Amino acid sequence: MKTMVVTGASDGIGAEIARQLAREHGKGLALVLAARSAAKLNEVALQCASQGCDTLVVRTDVSDESACRHLIEAAVARFGRLDVLINNAGMSAHALFEEVAENDLHWYEDLMRINLWGSVWCTHAALPHLRATRGSIVAVSSLAGLIGVPGRTAYSATKFAMTGFFEALRTELKPSGVSVTTAYPGVVATDIRRHGYNAQGAPAGRSGLREDKAMSVERCAALILQGLARREREVVMTAQGKLGRWLRLIAPGLVEQLALKALHDDVRPDHR
Repeated sequence: MKTMVVTGASDGIGAEIARQLAREHGKGLALVLAARSAAKLNEVALQCASQGCDTLVVRTDVSDESACRHLIEAAVARFGRLDVLINNAGMSAHALFEEVAENDLHWYEDLMRINLWGSVWCTHAALPHLRATRGSIVAVSSLAGLIGVPGRTAYSATKFAMTGFFEALRTELKPSGVSVTTAYPGVVATDIRRHGYNAQGAPAGRSGLREDKAMSVERCAALILQGLARREREVVMTAQGKLGRWLRLIAPGLVEQLALKALHDDVRPDHR
């Protein structure tokens, strides 16, 4: 029986990843679900258990190193092995840098603890067990980790940091047989941007990005799991993301203009 850990599994992409894994593997899967909300995790766990898989809920705040290490310890203590770690937990943010007051800059550090350090701590704790099974690591980054997006200085910083960390780790782990897949979703139809930080470090309550062409959470989860199954290096989920990644090397000014167009008019710096 394979054991897989999914962080940020209480809703959105993480919950859908868990449900799709349960449907695919059924009784052959032990699924460990982690997030801050135990109540929401238990709902997802029931949905997954109905497909026959074994589940374990571990309430986890990934901004706390000890909680990350406890998560992996609990998974291995219960199921005796670890085959896959999916680092999906994350927080969004949208604010123009100049609008963040000096006393509010602390939330930039808070965001880095969640998005980068949470995945680093979970991965560090999981690595000996993944080496033993020649398992897989998935890091859910963002297109904002490939192309800087205006209004997303903090968020892009955390996701670029994830990109660099997991790219280097992938190379380090080549001899071990442990695969590292980094996923780069674009705008996905979840509430993450509404729950993310605004300039004051409070919940934004709205998205600063255009949502009319948002990818469904089902499609996003399916692409991530396809990359996991194929042990792919990267999963860039949109044609625009693939094009923009290379276009910025030859026409960076054009990419910047396209990035501005992704914002709502009332939050664009040239429309204030």
